[in-house]
Amino acid sequence: MKDTARENTLKYPGCAKDCEAAFGMALTTDQDNAVLDRIIGKRRSHRRFTQEIPPDAMVEGIIHAGLHAPFAAAAIGNSEDYFRRFVVVRKGSRAMKELVPLAFNTVEAMAGDLERAAAGNPGLREQAAGFMNRLAAIKSMGMVPGIGTAPFYIVAAEKKGFPPVEQLSLAHCMENMWLKATALGLGFQIVSVTAQMADNSEFCRIIGLEAGKWALMGCATGYPADTLSPSIRPSVREVTAWPE
Repeated sequence: MKDTARENTLKYPGCAKDCEAAFGMALTTDQDNAVLDRIIGKRRSHRRFTQEIPPDAMVEGIIHAGLHAPFAAAAIGNSEDYFRRFVVVRKGSRAMKELVPLAFNTVEAMAGDLERAAAGNPGLREQAAGFMNRLAAIKSMGMVPGIGTAPFYIVAAEKKGFPPVEQLSLAHCMENMWLKATALGLGFQIVSVTAQMADNSEFCRIIGLEAGKWALMGCATGYPADTLSPSIRPSVREVTAWPE
C-alpha cells in the first residue's frame, strides 16, 4: 500500500461512528457513482496478507457495512433480538489456535466424503473436480487459508428462519463487508468452510454462539501483501438480453 493511502485509512479509519456520520455527507449523484464504480472494480480476493495489524476501528467499519446489508425479515421476523451477529478472532489468539484444527478437520472430512461419493460416480467426479482439487490443496497446506493466515478472521452469523434463506442474507452481508474493506485499502478473503461449522458444537462454543441456531459465513481481512489488477469482466452488452 502506498504511504498516502495508508495515511488516509489511518486518518479515516471507518469506525461505526464515522460510517454513520458519512451517511449525511453531501455528494452529487455523479460523485457517488464514480466512487462506487471504482470500489466495485477494485474488489478482489486477497489470499496473502502482511504482518501489520489494521486498527480495530477499520474492522468495526467493515462490520458496520455488513450490519446494513439486507436480511430476510419475512423469514426470521422483525424481532428486537439481533438477527445478525459478528465474531472477530485475532491471529495468534487462544480462540484462533483452537479454531484452526477444527476447520482443518472439517475440510479433511469433506474431502474424504466427496472422494468416496465420487469413486463410483464418474459424473460427480467430473463435476466436482475443481472443488476436489481445492480441498486437496488445503489438505497439503495443513490449514484452511484465512483462518490464522490473516490478522483477523470474522465470522458473520445469521439467525435461522423459514424459509431457510440465511446464506442468501449472509452473501449480501459479505459483499457489503468486502466493498468496505476495499474502500479502506484492506485485503479480503471469503472463508467458505465457515458455513460447514454451524452445527459444530465446539466451534460454536469458541465463538460464543448456540450451535444450530445460526447460519455462518466467514472472511479474513488485513493489509494485502500483493497489489492485484482490477477485475476483468466482459462488457455489459455481451452478457445482457433485452427481450421485447
